[in-house]
Amino acid sequence: MSYVKITNGSVTTYPYSVGQLRLDNSNVSFPHNISIEIMRRYGMYPVTTEDMPDYNSLTQKVVTATTPTRNVIRLKTEEDATDPITNKVDTDLVGTPLYGNDWVLTRTVVDLTADEITANNTKIASENRSIRNNKLSETDFYALSDVTMSDAMITYRQALRDITKHNNWPNLSDSDWPIKP
Repeated sequence: MSYVKITNGSVTTYPYSVGQLRLDNSNVSFPHNISIEIMRRYGMYPVTTEDMPDYNSLTQKVVTATTPTRNVIRLKTEEDATDPITNKVDTDLVGTPLYGNDWVLTRTVVDLTADEITANNTKIASENRSIRNNKLSETDFYALSDVTMSDAMITYRQALRDITKHNNWPNLSDSDWPIKP
């Protein structure tokens, strides 16, 4: 688990550790296992990371924030922005975030640049060529002069050689590969 040090509602140190808490408060005798309640009294909060969002790995990537933020529970309503004594609504507060006590590392889906897509495709193509070469080498003994290769094996080996001409190249799925006879 990771932690953050908060001072006056803002992140001052991330990541922050129990060891750092003890060093920063050397005059305090903390118990061996420090509870969340005690940590919060000293401005130390646990940090969670958002679940991985859905994205297309061929054209997008997920970027995780480097600094945690407080989670937004909801936006304030007129009821939240009403002064209980005067019963007047502070319209400037309506629609502003109402924060919880949890600190979260957010994840954002970002489109890959053209250079990143090219680099990914080059890497995938290289990996697929290695797979193709291994599949061919597994059947090389059929090409020896003292072995008669079946038509199915000839077709399979040719399909492996032609895999780079496949419509989905280099982003092949398992069903795109020829089936060994």
